[in-house]
This record gives sequence, C-alpha cells and structure tokens, in this order.
Amino acid sequence: MKKKVSIWLISIIYIALPLFAIPNCVSADEKSEQAAAGGFTYKVIYPENQHKEVSYFDLRMKPGQKQTAVIQMSNNSDKEITVDVSLNATKTNSNGVLENGPSSLEKDPSLKYDFAEIVKGKESVVIPPKQTVDYPLEITMPETTFDGVISGGIYMIQRDQESEKQAGMIKNKYAYLVGMLLTETDKKIKPDLELNKVYADLKNYRNTIIVDFSNTQPAYLDEMAVDVQVMGEKSDEVLYETKQTKMRMAPNSKINFPVSMNGEKMVPGNYRAHILVTAKTGEKWEWEENFTITNEEADKFNQEDVSLLQENRINWQLIVMIILSVLVVILIIFVSVRVINKKKNKKKRKVVGRKKR
Repeated sequence: MKKKVSIWLISIIYIALPLFAIPNCVSADEKSEQAAAGGFTYKVIYPENQHKEVSYFDLRMKPGQKQTAVIQMSNNSDKEITVDVSLNATKTNSNGVLENGPSSLEKDPSLKYDFAEIVKGKESVVIPPKQTVDYPLEITMPETTFDGVISGGIYMIQRDQESEKQAGMIKNKYAYLVGMLLTETDKKIKPDLELNKVYADLKNYRNTIIVDFSNTQPAYLDEMAVDVQVMGEKSDEVLYETKQTKMRMAPNSKINFPVSMNGEKMVPGNYRAHILVTAKTGEKWEWEENFTITNEEADKFNQEDVSLLQENRINWQLIVMIILSVLVVILIIFVSVRVINKKKNKKKRKVVGRKKR
C-alpha cells in the first residue's frame, strides 16, 4: 500500500531582474495554473518614470521624492484570501547568489540606504473573492543626492495554502517576487571589496573555514570568482582549498564564503588564508589573513560535525551480532561439554556394574 505523501513545493516565481539574476516574468501558463488552483495573480503597474525596456520596477527618482508604485493582486477563487507581503533589501548568500526574499542574512554596515526603510507597504492584504485590489508601495527617497543603486524585492505569498492530501499528488505553494531598482543618476559606480575576517565555523553541520568579505559600494559585482587557500601560519602546504566561479554580489552586501575541511577533524592552531577575488571587468582583490582556531572551538565543532559523528558512531548492529555469535559459541561449548560428561559418566557406571558382578 502506497504511503500518502503531502509535499509542499515552494515555487518562487520572479519578475526578471537582470541585475538580480533571477528568472523572467511568470509565464501565462504558470499564471493560468495558479488561477486554476484558486490562488492569486499579480500585475505590475508601471509609473511614468519607469525604465521602458525592462519588466521589473526600475525607477529614476530625485532626492527627497515621494512616489506611490502599485502592484495589482487578483483573487481567482470563490473565497476571501490573505496575501502576506515582505519588503527586502538585496543580499548575497554564501553561494554568491542574490537573495531578494525574506532572509536571515546579515546586513552589511556599508548599507547607507536600506530598501526596506525607503519603500513601505502593508504586511498583508485581504482580497475578496473574484476581485482585484491595488497594493500601494510608498517610496520616500533620501534628501541628499546619491550615485549608484538601491535594490530590493517585494515578496508576496498567499497565507494558509493547503497541501494536497491525495496519494502521490503534489500541491504547489506559490510565492511571487517583484524586483525594484531605484536610481538618481547615470554615474557608474565601481564595486569595491573589503575583507572582514576569517574564522572557523560549521556549514551544514560540517567543519568549515569562513571568509567574510563585503562589497561596500552601491553597485553590483558580476562574474565574481573566489579562490581561497588555507595553510599553517608558517607553512606553504595547502591544507584546504575552495574555488568557485560565476558568483555575484549585491550592492552594499556581505558574503560568508565557506571553505570545506573535507570531513576532517578540526585541529586547533594558527593558520593563514590566501584569498583571491576577481571579476569579469578585470578588478582583483587579494588578501593574506592570519586566524586562530582555539581548543574550545575545535572541540565544539568536532562534536557537532555530522561526518565525524558518523565515523565515530557505534555500530550497534555489529556489536549485537558479535555478542550473539559469542553466546552461540558458549552455548555450543556448554552443550558439547555436557554431552561429553554424560558419556563419561555412562561409561563409569558400566565399569562399576561389571566389577560388582
């Protein structure tokens, strides 16, 4: 009998944002699919100061300008629905992928103008059955002129979406992400990287060295490649190395780049990291950074590393088999000894009987 499986598949459907490297606007088929499923759909209402050649919000603003941008949301079902909305500044995750939705990633200290503070909107909107409502986004630009870009995303997800209860069925849980860029000038700003620190940590419950660095400028860094080598403080022997290409960094964001220790036990001591970061435009950043792994850190992370736990895990099945085997051998010996003793006693009784005769 097949098990009933209920799977929540989060289908994040984006409006294309070339600067964000996210997929294009949701297709008509995909919107029809969600409409048939009784969900909601959306439409971006572009204002006059919208860049005409793109499908996401790309607005040319002025210092101190206030403006309302609008997203229309339509309820295709026969029931009232609630859509939860979050406004998020663009961040960079550890894989060099830009995050525009809700995220636990830290803000970089260089972020002067936070998207979530400049663009305001309600946290939720109620849409009556078979109706369309406007969701206003109130934009208030900083009073002072700035060069570069303010970037973020408007994340929309229907509340209380139900999973499919039928066996073998998959129910999509839909969310939408609309990108927004805000600029005031055409001046090109170059990205600039700064190394923050190198330290030991866990990544996916495995021993890892983290290289923490920031893009401190309001500009995107494209086609980023990172090469990190970790050595002993006074040695040139490379202990761990990680290379990764085709990465990106958001404006005024940080990245915690992981260097795997390949399942090895973390050893306390002094180390040195050589870090090289390059971009397609020819920019290059190179750092040498010493760092220390303390006894406390090594003990803590080694106890939590799942690969080490698997190696150290007691094989109870093998132990049980060994114990059973030993018991069987003991039982065989015990039975054999008893049989032999019985035979000996039997012979003795026969001999005694003959003597009496």
